[in-house]
Amino acid sequence: MLVVSQMRLHRRGEPTRLTYQVSLPGNGAIDEQIGSRSTTSIVVLTKPTGPDTSLDAATSTVNDISVLFLCRFEETTHERESECKVITLAMLSLISPRHRNSFRCIQTLLYPFTQSFSTKPFKPIEPEPLSNPIISPNSTSFDHSTVRQTLSCYANDWKRALEFFDWVQTQCGFNHTTDTYNGMIDILGKFFEFDLIWVLIQRMKADPVAYPNHVTFRFVFKRYAAAHLVEEAMNAYYRTEEFNLRDETSYSNLIDALCEYKHVIEAEELFLKESKDLVFNDDVKIYNIILRGWFKMGWWKKCREFWEEMDRRGVCKSLYSYSIYMDIQCKSGKPWRAVKLYKEMKKKGIRLDVVAYNTVIRAIGLSEGVDFSIRVFREVKEVGCEPNVVTYNTIIKLLCENGRIREAYGVFDQMREKGYAPNVITYHCFFGCIEKPKQILRTFDRMINSGVRPRMDTYVMLMKKFGRWGFLRPVFIVWKKMEEQGCSPDACAYNALIDALVQKGMVDLARKYEEEMLAKGLSAKPRVDLGTKPHTE
Repeated sequence: MLVVSQMRLHRRGEPTRLTYQVSLPGNGAIDEQIGSRSTTSIVVLTKPTGPDTSLDAATSTVNDISVLFLCRFEETTHERESECKVITLAMLSLISPRHRNSFRCIQTLLYPFTQSFSTKPFKPIEPEPLSNPIISPNSTSFDHSTVRQTLSCYANDWKRALEFFDWVQTQCGFNHTTDTYNGMIDILGKFFEFDLIWVLIQRMKADPVAYPNHVTFRFVFKRYAAAHLVEEAMNAYYRTEEFNLRDETSYSNLIDALCEYKHVIEAEELFLKESKDLVFNDDVKIYNIILRGWFKMGWWKKCREFWEEMDRRGVCKSLYSYSIYMDIQCKSGKPWRAVKLYKEMKKKGIRLDVVAYNTVIRAIGLSEGVDFSIRVFREVKEVGCEPNVVTYNTIIKLLCENGRIREAYGVFDQMREKGYAPNVITYHCFFGCIEKPKQILRTFDRMINSGVRPRMDTYVMLMKKFGRWGFLRPVFIVWKKMEEQGCSPDACAYNALIDALVQKGMVDLARKYEEEMLAKGLSAKPRVDLGTKPHTE
């Protein structure tokens, strides 16, 4: 396994924070040296003052750039081979094309891993002439999952992602597939680079191996809707005819994207207009999407009106329709109506699935108390419906909201005994109700050590919570954990950190992080303390 424990990039003498960070499971010797017992990571550190016999160092300086790699080579298991490839790809793509041929020491360092990821000790090769590239196009074969994973590491930096996307094709001879194209399109769409998206789609059209599919246009619809470009999203739907993809699936994806980003009015108007000319095999699916869209908008009156409209149109409501409307009643503060719908479903002989039962458990817990929801939980098992992780999470959340933390931990242990692995939402239930910073950090460490990978909203939630309480040290602990886990911070994470710094009066440091996020193309909140104002037209 290639473990990169230290990597520092200087540009004109100034340290620059790397956009790519990844972590691998490590072992004791190296972990103790960098202060971590569970992971070793690519992190920004200072140069060590003394020699380290357990590390092989390679240093190269070219013009105004110096890169320090401290690497150790361990035996590479088959399961970790792809992770080594991801690291190698990311490190090589970070190097500017005009400098790659000059990094002969890095060529020596990475040669065995780019060739075959050998587990045997290797003898450093003699540097080849500078005219030869580090990796010849025919010498490296990266699998598609490795390229896809590496792209996901650049999800918050579209320029780096596109640079890597083109580099791996031109320099390594990698043939992109529809899946890797879709990943790149999704990243570009996140930053509203729609012109580049259509350039890629045209490249896909000319490539029979990477021809656009429904997923391609689902990403396009989603990103247009996120940018509130409804007309452009509709035009993209009409353009699917060029690719023989204008069908019920594309139409459902368009309606779903519009509803997802709160353009439900336009989605409903489009549906009423197009439904006269289109024949759907499953029109209740479109109705459910729009009903869920009104639910996400929080327009409870429109939800009720649309539910009644479905009755007037003679729509045969499905189990999913009832599940959505029961959830609407819960969220709108009327859980007893959800319980009434539950009884109506039982009268009609509709067999509930675990999703519907999860909503019922939540509704009864809110309207009649958590003890009654536990009774329904037992009923789920009695009728032969197997509970899932969401079922346990619902019970845990109800117990936490009622201050019964100890019982919640009991259900937590019970779900693990039954073979249900807790997920991020499980831990979110505890994070939302625990009021002691040390207990939160202990639970957070337990989460990571158990193999549950935090999401970006996990980090943001904790940083905001500690920031509100005025505890700055835990904020940086969470930030460091995020870097160690290989997560590239998004705008919400940066804003949470900057808010905490501003609250403590650390304006200069807050300004540095704001400049860093702006350099990545992320949007910063306007702050009076930092002298930033909202953009006005």
